[in-house]
Amino acid sequence: MYSNRSKSSVLPSGGGAALIDPSDALILLLDHQSGLLQTVKDISISDLRRNVEMIAKLAALLEIPVITTASEPAGPNGPLMPEIHDYAPHAVYVPRKGEVNAWDNDDFVAVVRSTERKTLIMAGVWTSVCVMFPALDARAVGYDVYAVLDASGDPSEMASRVSLARFVQGGVKPTSTNALLSELHRTWARPEAADLAKLYGLVAPNYAAVAESYARAQQAAREAA
Repeated sequence: MYSNRSKSSVLPSGGGAALIDPSDALILLLDHQSGLLQTVKDISISDLRRNVEMIAKLAALLEIPVITTASEPAGPNGPLMPEIHDYAPHAVYVPRKGEVNAWDNDDFVAVVRSTERKTLIMAGVWTSVCVMFPALDARAVGYDVYAVLDASGDPSEMASRVSLARFVQGGVKPTSTNALLSELHRTWARPEAADLAKLYGLVAPNYAAVAESYARAQQAAREAA
């Protein structure tokens, strides 16, 4: 069982008061299944998979618990993308009994509750179903819920726009992978800084090029000294 750390992430200045507290965060990756991924049209599959990979790596690095689940993985929706459990080996998989809405599954909800964490970070395929339904249900029972939109996907741009509107109406907070990374990162003055920097190259590949150019310039300066 995970428990909340006693140390607050809110600074004396008030910084962090409106941000996610990593010690209270739980990541739910819902139905990132091979069959469903082929129906996604609002984001490229390569971008979607890279963003999910980043979240898995971030969770492992910062020791944030992860729960995964899939609806009918033996059917046409397909198995979960393997990157999640490869990069977040601590992730807990909860099988369902055919429920479309993960929150309809008692085992899934029980595992969520067992973590004693109240801030849920969700991503999945489809956004309008696999993320939307459990997000609204979790919000209704008092959880603080974030939906990572670019680690999720839908069959059309229209579905994405409708999903965003319904999230906001239902009190679910939309976010993105780079915002999530930065929000949980908070400061470069931490021992994981070098590893966190590598994750920025996943969510913003051009940043990786900037970092490589900077490292080479620093090397050249040292060699010339």
